[in-house]
Amino acid sequence: MSKDESDVETLPPSRPTYPDGGLQAWLTVLGAFLALFCTFGQLNSFGTFQTWYAEHQLRHLPPSTIAWIGSLQLWIFFFSGGFIGRIFDAHGPRVIMIPGTIVLVFSTMMTSLSSKYYQYILAQGILFGLGVGMMFYPSLAAISTHFAKYRGTALGIAFAGSGVGGVVYPIMFQHLFERVGFGWAVRISGFISLAACCIAVLTITSLRAPTQQKTPSLGLALFRDVPFMLVVGGSILICLGLFIPFFYIADYAKDNNISANTIFYILSAMNGGGILGRLAPPLLSDAVGRYNVIVPCAFLMGLSALVFWIFAKTLVAIILFAVVYGFFSGAFIAMLIPCVAQISQLSEIGTKIGVLYSIISFAALAGGPAAGALLRAGHGSYTGMIVLCGVSNVAGAVFMLAARLQLNRRIFALV
Repeated sequence: MSKDESDVETLPPSRPTYPDGGLQAWLTVLGAFLALFCTFGQLNSFGTFQTWYAEHQLRHLPPSTIAWIGSLQLWIFFFSGGFIGRIFDAHGPRVIMIPGTIVLVFSTMMTSLSSKYYQYILAQGILFGLGVGMMFYPSLAAISTHFAKYRGTALGIAFAGSGVGGVVYPIMFQHLFERVGFGWAVRISGFISLAACCIAVLTITSLRAPTQQKTPSLGLALFRDVPFMLVVGGSILICLGLFIPFFYIADYAKDNNISANTIFYILSAMNGGGILGRLAPPLLSDAVGRYNVIVPCAFLMGLSALVFWIFAKTLVAIILFAVVYGFFSGAFIAMLIPCVAQISQLSEIGTKIGVLYSIISFAALAGGPAAGALLRAGHGSYTGMIVLCGVSNVAGAVFMLAARLQLNRRIFALV
């Protein structure tokens, strides 16, 4: 191998051959797109529920308390990854996704019947978060067993499903809440989830026969992997601030005298930007290097909050910020798994992805309530919240840059 070729990409040795295409592979991408549409897409739409609850069922509670529903949702979703990833590596996707579909739909139906805070915590926070995790991790880990060269592109297409869901659900909920009421609006989303998840279960497959290899253990060797631990450290910081705009952009717009009929479209605009962010950067990363893409995207995500959100007071400015932030946050979310898969053996992809998400779950849990506490401490000023969002994202980008330099210190290497 020539010196130039050695700089192209830093990968563990003895990598197997991937088909990088074919009917089975692209059906897996389709199934993952649908699974993420109705799971992560709804997670990205929690700001809709945050605003609705604050004006209706939970109007007696402060925003930081309501935000615990969404934060708990994220924490359960992230934390479940370590266990789900190990099950995937041992048994494949369907043994997880079939009960995952049941949990997801059941939690949605229970949310539609809820009226008290503890009921929303149990149904929408804990159960729904678990259902999302049981659909999310197997879908994306399965794609990584079919693709290597075009892994970023394939995962980006799948992640675009969450962006499409994030556009559709806020607008759908806004109209259905008013026309058919909260209960039936949520039940309709449950029926949509049932249909999409059933198709996902039928189409998603894993390339490797799950019984051929022993499930990787969560030993100390995993935590001695320096590039992986730098990615984990960066992801912790980024996830502390990443979801804050998704939770509070609707309330921010409302407090800046934006029409209530327009607020839900702002969240959809943010998720709309995320669709392009989940497609274009992953496609670019297959050509220029995945770490070369995720680092600037994470940095610009934080910078957009510090220099754009903090000054956005009009409808046009808020929508523009929402699109820009949605683009870069979508890019980070879509690029994280390809970056982990790049430094993993095939047999440990599911485990490493799961461990990463389990660790960063605590940051995701803290982000929403911390932002709400800063809002309350600032007597309604969003400055502290915005600074937390921006600084944590920029600091996380520094860790991602360190991981990239650990893999290859050459500035123009494809990493």
